[in-house]
Amino acid sequence: MKKITILALHLDYGGIEKSITALANALSDKYKIEIVCIYKLYDKIAFFLENKVKVKYLINSNLPKKVEEYKLLFFRFHWFKLIKKLYQDYFSKGKFITFFKDAFSGVSMYARRAKVMKKYIKECDSDIIISTRTFLNQWLSEYAKSDVLTIGWEHNHYHNNMKYAIDVVRSCKNLDYFVLVSNDLYEFYQKQLIDYNCKCVYIPNILDSMPSKLAKLEEKRLVSVGRLSKEKGYLDLLRIYNVLVKNHPDWILDIIGDGPEKDTLQQYIKNQKLDDKITLHGFRNKEYIDKILNKSSIYLMTSYTESFGIVLIEAMSHGLPCIAFSSAEGARELINSGSNGYLIKNRNNRAYIQKVEDLMLDIDARKKIGKAGRKSVKKYSSEEVSKYWIELIEKGLNHE
Repeated sequence: MKKITILALHLDYGGIEKSITALANALSDKYKIEIVCIYKLYDKIAFFLENKVKVKYLINSNLPKKVEEYKLLFFRFHWFKLIKKLYQDYFSKGKFITFFKDAFSGVSMYARRAKVMKKYIKECDSDIIISTRTFLNQWLSEYAKSDVLTIGWEHNHYHNNMKYAIDVVRSCKNLDYFVLVSNDLYEFYQKQLIDYNCKCVYIPNILDSMPSKLAKLEEKRLVSVGRLSKEKGYLDLLRIYNVLVKNHPDWILDIIGDGPEKDTLQQYIKNQKLDDKITLHGFRNKEYIDKILNKSSIYLMTSYTESFGIVLIEAMSHGLPCIAFSSAEGARELINSGSNGYLIKNRNNRAYIQKVEDLMLDIDARKKIGKAGRKSVKKYSSEEVSKYWIELIEKGLNHE
C-alpha cells in the first residue's frame, strides 16, 4: 500500500483544514495516509478524522496558538484589539518578563518551523507528498527526494493580487502537479505555468457527507456559516438583515463561526437592538452545524471573495436555497443563478434583499431551488471526488 503525506500548518477550524481532513478520510481505504502539521493549536482536531489516518506534529507547544492570534490581528491592522489582547494576556497581570520571553520565542519559532519541516521532507519515506500552503510548496520542491511524487494544492483565490499569484507560481513550478479547487483558478494558473513541467489539474473540494434528512424549509430561519472576518462580509449581512427584519420580524438569523470581526458584529447587533433576532453561535462541530442547517429555510452568503465555497455545497446538500454575491468567485462556480440558487451582481444590497424577500414569501420557490441545489452538489461527494485524486496519483506514480 502506497503512503501519502499531506503537509499542513495546523488542523484548527478553517476551510483548508476541513478539506485536508476530508481528503485524508476519502483516500484512507486505498493508501496509508499521514498528515504532518507544523503546529498543534488545540488538543482536539477540529474536524472528523478516521482512526487509520495518522497525524504528526513537528512543534508541540501552546505558543503557536497565541502567535497566530496576534499575527492575525497585526496583519489585519486591528491595532486596538491587538493592544487590548496583549494587555489582558500579559500587562494587566504584570507578566512583563513572560511577554518578552514569548515574543522572542514567537519570532524564533518561525525560523524553527522552516527547519523542522525541511528536515521532515528530506527524510520522509512517503511515495506521495501533498502540500497545502505556498511556503510548503516551496520547501517540498526543494527538499523532497527525487523519486517522490510532489503535488501542490491551492485553496486560495488570488483575487487580482498578482504579487500573490506570482508567489504561488514560483512556489509550485518545480512540483509534479498543481491541484486547483475551481475551474477559474485552473484556467488562470494553467496559463501561468505553461512554460514549466508542473501540470495543473482541476479537482473540486469534497462534500464529506450527504445528509439523508432534508430541511423542510418551513421555519422562519436564515443562516450563514463561516469565519467572522472582513472578506466574508458579515457586517453587510447584518445590514441586509436589519432591513429585512423590519418587514419580517418573525424571521431570525443564525450565524455560525468565529473570528476577528466578532466584537464588531456584536456591537452592531447591540446598537441596532437585534439581540433577540440574531444568534452568533461561535465555532461549532459538524453535527451542530448540520442541525442548524436542517432547521433553516434560506442560506445567505455575503462574502467578498470565496475560492470554492464548501459551506455553500453543505447548505445545498441540506436542500437549502442559497443566495450569494457574484463577487465570491467560488459561488459563481457552484450557483447557476435562478436554477439552483441566486447570484446578486455588483454587491447590490437592494437586489439581495429583494431576492431574500421573494424566497421568504414563497415556500414552493424555496423547495424548488433547494431541490435543484441538492441535486447539483452530488458530484462533490467523497466517492466522486476521490476518483479524480486516485486517477491523478496513479498517473503520477506511473510517470504518465
